[in-house]
Amino acid sequence: MTVPSISITLTGSGGSGVMTAGNLLLEAAGRAGWFGMMTRSAGPQIRGGEAAAMLRLSSIPVLVHKERYDILLGIDWKNADRFASEIPLGSDSLVIGHGEPPAVFADAAGQQFQLDLPAIAKTVPGGRANMVALGVAAALVGLPVTAVSQVIDKALGRKGEDAVSAGMAAVRAGMEAAKNLPRFDCLPVDSGAEADQRETRWNISGNEACGLGAVRGGIRFVAAYPITPATEVLEWLAPALPKLGGALVQAEDELASVTQIIGASFGGTPSLTATSGPGLALMMESIGLAVASETPIVVVDVMRGGPSTGIPTKSEQSDLNIALYGLHGDAPHLVLGPLTIADCVFTTQWSVVLAEKLQTAAIVLSDQALGQTRSVIPRQLDSGLVAQREVAKAPGADYQRYAITESGVSPMSLPGQSGGQYCADGLAHTVTGLPSSKAEDHHLQMDKRLHKLAQYDFGDHWAEIEGDARAETVVLTWGSSYGAASEAVAGLRAEGKKVRLIAVRLLSPVQPQRLAEALKGAARVLVVEQSHSGQFYRYLRAQYDINIPMRSMAVPGPLAIRPSDVSNLLNDWSGS
Repeated sequence: MTVPSISITLTGSGGSGVMTAGNLLLEAAGRAGWFGMMTRSAGPQIRGGEAAAMLRLSSIPVLVHKERYDILLGIDWKNADRFASEIPLGSDSLVIGHGEPPAVFADAAGQQFQLDLPAIAKTVPGGRANMVALGVAAALVGLPVTAVSQVIDKALGRKGEDAVSAGMAAVRAGMEAAKNLPRFDCLPVDSGAEADQRETRWNISGNEACGLGAVRGGIRFVAAYPITPATEVLEWLAPALPKLGGALVQAEDELASVTQIIGASFGGTPSLTATSGPGLALMMESIGLAVASETPIVVVDVMRGGPSTGIPTKSEQSDLNIALYGLHGDAPHLVLGPLTIADCVFTTQWSVVLAEKLQTAAIVLSDQALGQTRSVIPRQLDSGLVAQREVAKAPGADYQRYAITESGVSPMSLPGQSGGQYCADGLAHTVTGLPSSKAEDHHLQMDKRLHKLAQYDFGDHWAEIEGDARAETVVLTWGSSYGAASEAVAGLRAEGKKVRLIAVRLLSPVQPQRLAEALKGAARVLVVEQSHSGQFYRYLRAQYDINIPMRSMAVPGPLAIRPSDVSNLLNDWSGS
């Protein structure tokens, strides 16, 4: 299956405005009636390092980048070679910039063109090279100047008319400079639809989508400590929560943030924190407290490359093990992973609802590839799922906070309720909450906490299933790997091959009966994930009884999985 699209990468030194130009290009594409996505990549430097904005523009929604980039546009070439493996080029690709590009790009590209963007910018009063680059890119992909003008006016309008005029003058200079370059105007421009598109499409990142899902689910308190690549979740929530009667507190560290949301939740307010792998590791003891005390919380982990500090600015799905197994003791909890930027809205919202309903901790595993990628997507309607905690109506002298119930969920009193006092700490306890070291009390409460998750009916949301229902070849994946897997499966099916895709959203608790049903008739299963050790594959082998041949396609970050990687492996396997 060939998806009509154009891929373009802008590179430059940190501070050159690469990301700004990329964001504006994506916004203009949306106003022209297109869909698209922009992934950001940067080095580990705080300031002044290399930066790249990688875009794919299309007439239909897209979830993953193309196999090759059509255009590489360099504001400058400083350290651009560090992106070589992330920006594959082909014989038809164009490399545009001033001076000699890194040899790895020059050797791979079909054509090279000299264009000194900083020098062109100097010819325009107040001109900036990134605005010239925006103009060049817009001309190359066939964007109308009206769409670009609208986004410039929106982005620079608050800086005054002079800033808008200088920005547009630089854009027009870039368009003029590109008039003799090859064009990639293969996408139709719906110039009369700008107003409608603004109503029916969103330009949103995965981190912003997580924030939206959180407030839709009922989150009204957030405490968090900034960390790459999760900070944008907090930046979106900070102004949004007060409008809804909520609040966000920047804590002094991750330990404080997770204990603060436990305290707020104990008081009856649905609460959340967002972090990345190092922060999640620090939170584990406190998450165990939430599980033991049956206090609902949500922790969004926007994963990055590890271990330790790893690669903060790039993606990997390698926090799966710690999310599943990192709590000490037997501590049943929820682990979920959104599949797309749009799904970040639903999965986060659902996680809030589940945490409140089941009175436990939910860990949401996003990653840098989802969180910091912006995408033009169809507007996401509210699922209508709202957190509803079972609150004790009239607790009295005989109130049992941890009473054994059929569902495993016990009504929770809130501070100030007469007769609702109870002890909520991390010690093993009786049904009333009093600390106890008796084996029978410990066993009873462990059974209770396990039962309420194991017996709950999570419905069809546990996974997305696509393709031929009884195809012998199955791709099994989770999280952001879904994009490449989905496009690969769609391509194979377009070739007449029978393939199905199972993308797991609910990672824990396990769903053995549902997965067994989804795998009926399968003869081979390819497990696709972005980790080095095949964490998801090993989890499946450990927790599910899958008695058919399985292969692991585990690709460590920061390299993105391409659809061809999946389809080629499947073709080789089925052919053999």
